Amino acid sequence: MVGSGPAGLACAQQLNRAGHQVTVYEKDDRIGGLLRYGIPDFKLEKWILDRRIDLLSAEGVAFETGYDVGVDITGAELRARFDAVVLTMGAGQPRDLPVPGRELDGVHFAMEYLPQQNRRVAGELIGEAETISARGKRVIILGGGDTGADCLGNVHREGCASVHQFELLPPPPEERAPDNPWPQWSVIMRSSSAHEEGGVRDYSIQTTGLSGSDGRVERLHAVRVEAIRADGRMRFEPIEGSEFTIEADLVLLAMGFLGPVRPGVVEELGVALDGRGNIVTDADYQTTVPRVFAAGDARRGQSLIVWAIAEGRQAARGCDRVLMGSTRLP
Repeated sequence: MVGSGPAGLACAQQLNRAGHQVTVYEKDDRIGGLLRYGIPDFKLEKWILDRRIDLLSAEGVAFETGYDVGVDITGAELRARFDAVVLTMGAGQPRDLPVPGRELDGVHFAMEYLPQQNRRVAGELIGEAETISARGKRVIILGGGDTGADCLGNVHREGCASVHQFELLPPPPEERAPDNPWPQWSVIMRSSSAHEEGGVRDYSIQTTGLSGSDGRVERLHAVRVEAIRADGRMRFEPIEGSEFTIEADLVLLAMGFLGPVRPGVVEELGVALDGRGNIVTDADYQTTVPRVFAAGDARRGQSLIVWAIAEGRQAARGCDRVLMGSTRLP
């Protein structure tokens, strides 16, 4: 496994129980992927994760931490050393904000902020120069999804002065729309525990720029937009006279992800990607490179833990079938 998140752990467990010798490579110093360094402790206490890792170790799964595959060990070396490789490194390529002032200090990707907070909660020391803190600051979170909510819960716990969470899309309805029938996923207004703790949520807002002084962000400039759907696509038209500016000391970008990070093992192995930047696989979860498989967010795009676990188990089934020429796994 390349990556020890929920897809990698589920796949490793399934293959190990089928009789294969499994090694999980993780670039960080501890196993767990986003379970460890993405999801805050107030949503997932890490003793639960540690218990599962201990069980996997006892069952015979081997773990190698501190290995950035594609840097510390090449994809070619993995293919030569193992009968199969499963890419479960997640969708780590964040969507950026291409506006003036993006380069200012105080503007960070959510996945720069969240792992640091989890490390701090775990008792790790963070150097002063690297510290990203919301304590006493005016915070703006761009993005209304789960990652944004995770940031929201963390900045509350740090003791921020204020927090606004802005979303480009219009607010979802309170009930299912006619074009969103069951059994489709219900696109409705949802609030997490972090939203119940406070902060301002606002929708239909497009950031037009950031500004500040002495190299640090101090203000976010935005405009309200109208969402217009045409030809199966949505575009956002600025509403005249709706421009506004809001003071900010910390801006967190939680606007989603664009598939797995390309430089490194993905480019080395030469696996094909689809139009959204996700790894292409067949019905056995095998990529365009023989005996290289993919599962989880790296394959399906940014999604939920339960999907990653399901994908990991399905990829294990496909991997076992290819290796053994059978369908021994249920």
